[in-house]
Amino acid sequence: MIWWRLLPLLVCFVVGSYAAQAVEIKVATIAPDGSGWMREMRAGAELIKEQTEERVTFKFYPGGVMGNDSQVLRKIRVGQLQGGAFAGGGLAERYAAINLYSIPLLFRSFDELDYVRDRMDSKLAEGLERTGFVTFGFVEGGFARMMANEPISKIEDMQRRKVWVPDGDQVSFLSMEALGLSPVVLPPTDVLTGLQTGLLDVVAASPVVALILQWHTKIKFVTDLPVAYSMGILALDSRAFKRLSESDQQITRTIMEGVNQRLDEQARVDNQRAREVMEELGISFIPVDPVDVSNWHSVISKIYPRISSRDEIDEEFFDELLMVLQEYRDSSAFGY
Repeated sequence: MIWWRLLPLLVCFVVGSYAAQAVEIKVATIAPDGSGWMREMRAGAELIKEQTEERVTFKFYPGGVMGNDSQVLRKIRVGQLQGGAFAGGGLAERYAAINLYSIPLLFRSFDELDYVRDRMDSKLAEGLERTGFVTFGFVEGGFARMMANEPISKIEDMQRRKVWVPDGDQVSFLSMEALGLSPVVLPPTDVLTGLQTGLLDVVAASPVVALILQWHTKIKFVTDLPVAYSMGILALDSRAFKRLSESDQQITRTIMEGVNQRLDEQARVDNQRAREVMEELGISFIPVDPVDVSNWHSVISKIYPRISSRDEIDEEFFDELLMVLQEYRDSSAFGY
């Protein structure tokens, strides 16, 4: 019968139609619509849509409307979302090494940080992809500084203060406890309310984050000491990414890697400008005595063994990170 002759054509038609179906990638973030991050991401998504002839499209849910990092991860698991923009600690439950850059007082300068990132970022990305996520590089969030309504320049100034720790960030929680402080665990989406109601006395954030999330409206002083390094991660569920053809995967990778690189390179300029804006608004940056800085570093370094021994910490990666950091310090003309 003639339909037997048409069967190969019908199969090709069905397979070809399936391959040409558009894949929509839904991504959640706490970044507000209109922020620099969202503008760059939307521009990248438009390029991907154009170059894949609309086979790959992105839909963004900004402003935290999909909930905190844990809620976004749950929605990714069930397929309601295909990705999210996370802080490092937001993915720690899936990959324990991802928040180790944010150990308080680990880095003392951008030079140290850059040396470590040049050697460790690719290993972080590989580890994250082994857990089922595709990423396109890391975006600097900047060095967080402590912000409060009372000046803080010594460890003693923080005693009996309620200090914010991001939900799921066990490393910061341990560090705050080691300093004899009272950590309060909240997702970033609840921090502004915590400051408004008195649930929180102290938060740590980069100037850009403080401005974007409006935390600067509830504080008067910033301790001028880089406390912890933060970074952002666009992570897509690998199951969704594998639905794309190989050529569309490559287009998406190339464009999103470019977007992340531009955001990463611009971050320090943006944070410096954000600091200037905060100063113009009357927020005071409080210097810290070098002796007190040394005391803070000494206290934190003593808890490294406790951090590395915890089940949720990638001990091998942490040991290598410390080794690379010490390698820089040993070779530095300044010494440490």
